Amino acid sequence: MKITIAVIPGDGIGPEVINQAKKALDAIADTYNHVFLYKEAQMGACAIENTGNPLPDKTLEICRKADAILVGAIGDTTFDNNSTAKITPVQGLLRLRKELGLFCNIRPIKTYEGLIHNSPLKREFISGTDILMYRELTGGAYFGIKELSDDGQNAFDGCAYSVEEIARVTHLAFKSAQKRRKKLTLVDKANVLETSRLWRKTVTEIAKEYADVSLEYLFVDNAAIQLIVNPKQFDVILTENLFGDIIADEASVIAGSVGLLASASIGKKNGLFKPIHGHLSQFKGKDYANPLASILSAALLLQHVGLHEEAFAIERAVEKSILLGITTEDIKGKNNYVASTSKVGDFIADYIANQEDSNLNFQNIHMGQSTII
Repeated sequence: MKITIAVIPGDGIGPEVINQAKKALDAIADTYNHVFLYKEAQMGACAIENTGNPLPDKTLEICRKADAILVGAIGDTTFDNNSTAKITPVQGLLRLRKELGLFCNIRPIKTYEGLIHNSPLKREFISGTDILMYRELTGGAYFGIKELSDDGQNAFDGCAYSVEEIARVTHLAFKSAQKRRKKLTLVDKANVLETSRLWRKTVTEIAKEYADVSLEYLFVDNAAIQLIVNPKQFDVILTENLFGDIIADEASVIAGSVGLLASASIGKKNGLFKPIHGHLSQFKGKDYANPLASILSAALLLQHVGLHEEAFAIERAVEKSILLGITTEDIKGKNNYVASTSKVGDFIADYIANQEDSNLNFQNIHMGQSTII
């Protein structure tokens, strides 16, 4: 298969982790006889610096023509600490989502047995957790009317949803639940918010089309608690934009590191894939940022274009790196080999190309050698 991938390295550690994702994809291409064409583009702080625009027209054009979009990280500490900036890196990402109609964000949350010790939560609470979060991505408060009074003493952020916006992401979530453990949890605040009441009414009606999936409801404050005390109760979680942004990041502690969490943002045609972590500019150029979330985002990209076996090969490689303790500083254990960003990427690529080799062979990566003997 020939696939065109728009690659947006972005800011901070973005270029470093995206290079490791490309290593994994190149190994997939070689092993499974595919052709991946990369079209690199700018977005975020680097685009503002070079063009004055967080999403240049050229980048948007490249993304429109691509089969999928792979993003590293967006942002910079200069903008993080400046709440008065008129132009910000995140505006580029928000506009790209809107322009391409990327209305659904999907975030897998799962535990790896070899990393449970990294989570601040107890093993018996989190072992076996496997959650898929569906977050509406182009509506709600993030895209509503924003006003500030002339005297600067009052601010307003509007939150609006239509039945159509709710329905399209709801159908995707139910279809996913049908292929998993057949349970969907709607997270809202229907006891207070009118938009949440519309969500609950719409989802309840759509649920009649998916009789094999059980539907439950949780207010967002209770959902935040339940994610910590009993995350294994969840299968598919469906929620609106703001709530989804918060609880998905909260759930990162279950996995043990935000550096493990990938995401997909999809619409009717396009798909964008990126780690959920930020730019982490303080680690830029030091070669010890965790690349696994970016690599797992590449796996989600392959699933999106129908290459399921290839996506599973990347997932197996990630699990093997964790099992053998070939990890970056943020997820190392007592007996782990602390590898650089690039060494982890090398290992993942080697495993994909040599999946039949023994575990003993892979230990050679500790000495910087090839896994091929």
